[in-house]
Amino acid sequence: MTTKRIPLVALVVALAAAGCGQATDTSAGSAAEAAPDAKNLTIGVSNLGKNFPFPAAIVGGIDEKAEELGVKLVQVDAQGAAEKQANDVQDLIGQKPSGVLLLPVDSGVATGLADQLKTAGIPTVAVASQVGDPATRKIEDVYPGLVALVTQAEVKAGRIAGELALAALPSGGKVAIVEGTAGFAEVKTRSAEFLAPAQDKGVTFTVVARQPGDWVPDKAQSACQNILAAHPDVALIYNQSDDMAVGCSKAVKAAGSKAKVVGVGGSKLGVEGVSSGDIYGTVCYKPKDLGALALQVMYDQLTGAKKRDAEFVTYDTPGITKANVADCAPQW
Repeated sequence: MTTKRIPLVALVVALAAAGCGQATDTSAGSAAEAAPDAKNLTIGVSNLGKNFPFPAAIVGGIDEKAEELGVKLVQVDAQGAAEKQANDVQDLIGQKPSGVLLLPVDSGVATGLADQLKTAGIPTVAVASQVGDPATRKIEDVYPGLVALVTQAEVKAGRIAGELALAALPSGGKVAIVEGTAGFAEVKTRSAEFLAPAQDKGVTFTVVARQPGDWVPDKAQSACQNILAAHPDVALIYNQSDDMAVGCSKAVKAAGSKAKVVGVGGSKLGVEGVSSGDIYGTVCYKPKDLGALALQVMYDQLTGAKKRDAEFVTYDTPGITKANVADCAPQW
């Protein structure tokens, strides 16, 4: 967790099965006109944590789209705890909603929740983070029984961050990675192809340290302080969320280091950091658009406008530097 698991954030956001058909949507689309019984739809939303900026922005997009489509929402907040989310899902099942949007706290634990919802006959869309172990399941391989996984293309985003790193260090050098919280799929997916752009060009990036920043600025700042103390010649620090990149940039400044900082998420503070030069670059996520897209996918499923079965649905997330920072209007 951008976030997710982001995103980028304290326990953010911060994503997987036997996909029978995979698709890519580039916009949230519009409501199906005169959809049968549309106003009688009730959609449950199990949020991983409304106090965290990225998932809060996702819910903002869900709320706006729900108002536009005229559907009722029933929302529960896991507050970053997998155990609470398990109880929340049980509560939602008891209320028998038309469908559920699930923003997983823990991608592994979420498989059991998805199975329970399927057994209850409740259509489920996973949002912002995959369901299933990212170490063994590709993000596009959506967990069986889900209507869809609607999220950022996290592996691709990590590769875009790697392209930014290569632009910052075209001759290579020592790099460090500040990771999110263990258990979030994004910890693996956002690093899976980070080194690939450099390797493709025959450039060597030597990873000298990996430390958790738990998606939040203060912990990332401490992590980067430790990294810089142990490796004062580190040339670049890749943070798996913008919130962590903001904290890390403070540590870099305080240490008088010339290390470049790269983030993921396109947050307001992250984009401001890119504009000021404190952060070299980020990957532009749009959580409000993501929330609207997720609700549209569920609405289309329930009204029959467009049926999906374990599809991967995403949108474009460009790399941003000071040269094109105006192209990323922050949504969180």
